[in-house]
Amino acid sequence: MPDNAATPLVSAVIVSYNRRDDLRETLSMLSLQHYKNLEIIVVDNASADGTAAMISELVLPNLRLIQMEENVGVKAYNRGFEAANGEYILILDDDSFPAPDAIEKMIEKFNRYPEVGIVSFTVKDYSTFKNNSPAVAASTAGDTDFNDDYIMSFHGAGAGVRRDVLKKAGGYPEEFFLYFNETDMALRVWNAGFRIESFPDVVCYHKSSMTNRTSERGPFYYTRNIFWTIWKNYPGLLMWKATLLMLFYVFYYAFEQRTFIYIRAFFDAVVNVRMITRNPIRTQIARRFRMHYKTPFTMFR
Repeated sequence: MPDNAATPLVSAVIVSYNRRDDLRETLSMLSLQHYKNLEIIVVDNASADGTAAMISELVLPNLRLIQMEENVGVKAYNRGFEAANGEYILILDDDSFPAPDAIEKMIEKFNRYPEVGIVSFTVKDYSTFKNNSPAVAASTAGDTDFNDDYIMSFHGAGAGVRRDVLKKAGGYPEEFFLYFNETDMALRVWNAGFRIESFPDVVCYHKSSMTNRTSERGPFYYTRNIFWTIWKNYPGLLMWKATLLMLFYVFYYAFEQRTFIYIRAFFDAVVNVRMITRNPIRTQIARRFRMHYKTPFTMFR
């Protein structure tokens, strides 16, 4: 039996939607983790490709399946967070998985830095993993100094979160459905007094599957949800400045790329603004946060 003080339970939470084969590989790679006190929770967003049947056939200890009746987007992660029993929660995509030593290194970071609420993994492309054996793929780089000039979000393909931090700051914004949910959550984590840090020796691999990534879905949800993130979290003057900047980008890139998708996303944000609840963060957090305003406008290039 593991020593709970030395090896606390980690809950890996994965949401999947019609990526059965990618998910199978992710679960297989989790079984190769050096760290063994691990429960795995898969939330299936009503997949139609046999995902649930595949999971039921696997023989993996501490594997649980939660089946949603419909595709509810990132809301499904919150159902997984609620079901998790671990002291730490590992957030993964269904097409991403940690290096074999990543979870034990994640816990080492949490123990060393009590002020860190989220350990953001260094996300490498799947091709990097394919060119190495699992043993070689284990990361070797050391820590890096914290950067206090600016603060950032985390990558949802690989991140460890303290359970108590998640309870204090809250999970993903369910109204977003897809994309930019990490940024909204990150602002609340920083505002709650915790840090988010990325370490080069805590690595995961992301397949960047093209399955379910249609041409307009990303730009639409990213654009709309940036507006909502700003309106929910930024204090008054900074909110208006950021909104005007985003509006400039929306119309500039709509004209440059000859598309109405950004304008449609903005109007959707306005029409459905009642879905969000405004709760401004501290001004110093908003000023130091590096918001990736231009992300939606690079997807058609």
